[in-house]
Amino acid sequence: MPHRGQESTDGTGDGELAVPMAWLYAEYIADELLRSGDLMPTTSFEFRAGRDALALTVFLSDTDCELSGIRVITQLETWLSLTAYDQPWQEWVHQRLADLTADAATAAATAAGRPTADPDLELARSAWRWLRETELLAPDLNAVPGGAAGAGEDEGPKVWTPAWQLGLPLGHLAIHLF
Repeated sequence: MPHRGQESTDGTGDGELAVPMAWLYAEYIADELLRSGDLMPTTSFEFRAGRDALALTVFLSDTDCELSGIRVITQLETWLSLTAYDQPWQEWVHQRLADLTADAATAAATAAGRPTADPDLELARSAWRWLRETELLAPDLNAVPGGAAGAGEDEGPKVWTPAWQLGLPLGHLAIHLF
């Protein structure tokens, strides 16, 4: 399913509305993975953080621009490795967005002087901006063990955490549970 740079599928010719099919598909995959894990309410900010982190992983790891339904299963291991705790996911996202931006600029320059915005890339950048700039209140996992933590889930030390730091492990767990 080719989805980037194809005028017949994204509607960028003759002033038509460009449809961000690649991003929407990545977001759908992420949403389904998280829903199947049933880890939290779908209306929560944590769910959104997980969905956006997973959607970025899915979208940015699709280097062949041909993510199709059958390939989703074959990509699970790749997504697991990209979202693993010891991986530099934030740097990887930054680099892949920079690479895609450079590719889009080159494509626009060769398109007979017609500057065209990539709607998929714009939505990916927007999701990354939200994940970086939004902070969510989360349990402080670095708190001193045996401290004055309460017995309940909502008790204990909390810390404001960038949304991507909460969403990434959630997405990783959802892939494991799939």
